[in-house]
Amino acid sequence: MAWLVLAVSAFNGWAQDFPNRAIKLVVPFPSGGGVDAVARTVAEKLAIELKQPVIVENKGGAGGALGASWVARSPADGYTLLFANNGQAVLPHLQKIDWDPVKDFKPVSNVATYAMVVLVNANSPIKTLPELIRSAKANPGHITYGSSGLGGPLHLGMEMLRSAAGIDIMHVPYKGNAPMTLALLGQEIDVSMDTLAVSLPHIKSGKFRALAVTSQRRMALLPDVPTIREAALPDFDYEGWQAIFVPANTPSALVARLQSALAKVIAMPSVSQKLIELGYEPRSSSSQDLANLLAKDLLVYRKVIQEANIKSE
Repeated sequence: MAWLVLAVSAFNGWAQDFPNRAIKLVVPFPSGGGVDAVARTVAEKLAIELKQPVIVENKGGAGGALGASWVARSPADGYTLLFANNGQAVLPHLQKIDWDPVKDFKPVSNVATYAMVVLVNANSPIKTLPELIRSAKANPGHITYGSSGLGGPLHLGMEMLRSAAGIDIMHVPYKGNAPMTLALLGQEIDVSMDTLAVSLPHIKSGKFRALAVTSQRRMALLPDVPTIREAALPDFDYEGWQAIFVPANTPSALVARLQSALAKVIAMPSVSQKLIELGYEPRSSSSQDLANLLAKDLLVYRKVIQEANIKSE
């Protein structure tokens, strides 16, 4: 038993010494997007909290699958982190991937959640979400909605709304938020759903009208816009999230150290305010709470994808 005592003692000492070198925070998307902006905001303060550099590396490709694969196969020593979003719960249902979101990763903490906004062009005759639903029911298949791509969060959100409201609307996929936004500006489509980070400037300029938000509570930056629950569908709830994971075999003591540091960072007023300005709600969590969220969303997205018969491009 002496060897076991020595091993435990050595491990505890190692954990207490963590980290003693730079940490890599992998963002599985190109630089410049919303996920990247949140990751860099958190990394800056996490480096101060951990007293070691936290280096953001963008490893984009395959909708986030390539970067996740790279982290899953990295050493499980706490020095390589994955900054993922709820696409972790979508990708397994849409494409062949060489990693499992549950078996190959250990959750650390949630970082932020974000709601979507249901939008129409300001010149649209549709003024409210109930009007949109009534119009769609009166004219099945005639109302068009845009998305940033098949199986993306905007597509899934609109499919959840379509199903919950029992309406028949036509999907028009675009290759990214920018062309979808231009389509709504040009009234090529009737409605879309987008993140606040992308849509807020157009709402403020008066070019878009916000009908409702997908979260359970109204958004701080859009206090006059009702939730979908308030406006029409009492049980509706759809929020995206961003969170940090590590390779599956990472020791629990290191995960706890990272989770504790992240909770302190996310609670910093400077970080919270920045995330709110970016259109997110700061929200840390325990490792178990994040695991529960991932498990729930894996089931929810599988159901939406199967019912809507969504296929990857």
